[in-house]
Amino acid sequence: MSKVIGAIDAERQAKVLESYENNPVNAVMRHSLSRHSIQNAIYDSSSLADVAPEYSINLDTLPAVNQKFSGRCWIFAGLNFLRELINKDLKIKGFELSQNYISLFDKIEKANFALESVLKLAGGDHDDRVLHHILMDPVSDGGQWDMFVNLVMKYGLMPKNKFPETYQSENTREGDVIINCLIRKFASEVAPLLKEGKEGEARIKKEELMEKIYHFYLNCFGVPPTTFDFEYSNASGYHIEKGFTPKSFFEKYVGDKILDYQSIINSPTSDKPFLRNFTVDYLGNVIEGRPINHLNLPMERIKKLIIMQLKDGVPVWFGSDVSFYRDRHSYSWNSKAFDYLSSFGFEIEWGKEEMLDYWGSAMNHAMLLTGVNIVDGEPNRWKIENSWGTDNGLSGYYAMDAGFFDKFVYQAVVHKKYLSADEFKATKGEAIHLTPWDPMGTLAD
Repeated sequence: MSKVIGAIDAERQAKVLESYENNPVNAVMRHSLSRHSIQNAIYDSSSLADVAPEYSINLDTLPAVNQKFSGRCWIFAGLNFLRELINKDLKIKGFELSQNYISLFDKIEKANFALESVLKLAGGDHDDRVLHHILMDPVSDGGQWDMFVNLVMKYGLMPKNKFPETYQSENTREGDVIINCLIRKFASEVAPLLKEGKEGEARIKKEELMEKIYHFYLNCFGVPPTTFDFEYSNASGYHIEKGFTPKSFFEKYVGDKILDYQSIINSPTSDKPFLRNFTVDYLGNVIEGRPINHLNLPMERIKKLIIMQLKDGVPVWFGSDVSFYRDRHSYSWNSKAFDYLSSFGFEIEWGKEEMLDYWGSAMNHAMLLTGVNIVDGEPNRWKIENSWGTDNGLSGYYAMDAGFFDKFVYQAVVHKKYLSADEFKATKGEAIHLTPWDPMGTLAD
């Protein structure tokens, strides 16, 4: 048999095994990995020395919450942000907004968004790249800031005790598998109709399926109250405000203030010039909601904008990649926490531009920034409020070092009043459309 270029043949295997056995590090790593996770085995405790949980700007925020076995971090981070705005005046010691309420309608709206997208696309080739992208994961837990805004603007808010979590809201995978199967089946059924120009028949099928999906999610998440009383206690005693609807509660405590905040991104790639506005095609949940709107800025400018908001006592919703250096066990999220190089010879990081272009990294988790430590005018660590419960980190809070922040933070949301005149003007300009699979379209979960 002729030798095939690139194949792992017996000669190549023998050389690799010889080099493996000649490196004593491999034996140590093999023994360690037989009983420990990779990150536990390669953790470098000396990294803690540079990330003390002390901050020159430190917001006094409410206790961390827990998204459980779901990917709803963007919803939790968004509601954590809003509860801080609400609580500035109320001063309630323990207060959460209902994550279940927003999650319920996110699932319903995402299913509707996916079905409408199928109606637009399924009349073409079944392997059309856009259709394929949508059908890969039509209903998931993940999201972005503008998707959160669309939900609360449409459906309002309520305190968590008025619509608490269910098993299904905290364990979402099983339900998503079922609904995504039905959406793909729907695509296969309406494709022949759309090819024949029978859009009316296809839409009837869509509405029939959407009603069943709506019922399914009400079974999973519960039926939310249409009216409720808001009861709370603070230093001045017990209070009750009667007769709220979710929309009237939102209008009283948040309202159009939420529209004053702008998504800013750091994508130093050649296809995304700074000081330009971007949107992502076929990314969203509420059909009639506002589209994704990102202003691309250099990282140094993003940090300055974030610090301005923190100095005014307001936390910052942000999105980052937590694949490589997050650590549930300690309080430190540090770019030196895990030694991939000495352990395996792996260079996990490379240039941020190249990591985005070749899918080495992208946003996958949303949290709040609630503090920063500034030394000689430069931030050297950031305080994070996560949504993994109080048993992780320091009661749910973490310290992120500057290296982690610069390399793996991709998105933040700041008040428009901090933007320069040119930046504000750019947010109003015609958006450059990105493909549905662009890294800036990844969802935080």
